Amino acid sequence: MILHANRLGKGQPFLILHGFLGMGDNWKTLGRQFAEANFEVHLVDQRNHGRSFHSDEFNYDAMADDLKRYCDKYGLNDIILLGHSMGGKTAMVFASKYPHKVEKLIVADISPRYYPVHHETILEGLDSLGFSEISSRGEADEALSRFVPDDGTRMFLLKNLYWVEKGKLGLRMNLEALRETVAEVGEGLPSHAHFDKASLFLRGDKSEYIGQLDEAIIKKHFPNSKLITIPNAGHWLHAENPEAFYEAVMNFVS
Repeated sequence: MILHANRLGKGQPFLILHGFLGMGDNWKTLGRQFAEANFEVHLVDQRNHGRSFHSDEFNYDAMADDLKRYCDKYGLNDIILLGHSMGGKTAMVFASKYPHKVEKLIVADISPRYYPVHHETILEGLDSLGFSEISSRGEADEALSRFVPDDGTRMFLLKNLYWVEKGKLGLRMNLEALRETVAEVGEGLPSHAHFDKASLFLRGDKSEYIGQLDEAIIKKHFPNSKLITIPNAGHWLHAENPEAFYEAVMNFVS
């Protein structure tokens, strides 16, 4: 099966991979900007997310292979590959498995190391949404707020809402499979994973995802990498400081 993606612009292929519980649409604004800079932007939905297919299998090897099939289907080579958080892990695995496909790699706020599971409350909140009783986005927001008090996080999660049929809401993600396999999201890169080409790692100055100890781990797997800190930004650095994020990416790719 082939991943779903929205395509914008013309030029060198520029693929963007969203984070856990997100979708390609989260990147629409920056995607348009990259398209205006003469790239063919692919806003990809990874398996079990967005409009892409659902599967009980969910791990980085499988997601990297999904991306390989997508690139082969559309004849994409010499790609710029950008991934955020979970998407950054997929991008790292893909670049190490299929280096001939990638010209430059960009990883946003994630390190190659293992991360403990920390999405349980969010998944519990999404699982609690009873769509037989909930019939509006407002009601879904109110129900989810008991588990997820932060407005921005809820807004991000509720982008997954859609009308299954008239009067009945549902979630696009494969929530059951994601709950079962959530431990896979934190998995580290295999020790042999290696990518020699130019790589850019971006971290938010308020985020704890990439610390000092991670710098050596990044260099081990990605020896031709540089690390840039985006000011006034946490883990959602592309949304919290899109201007600085765009500038750092464009300086790297052009």
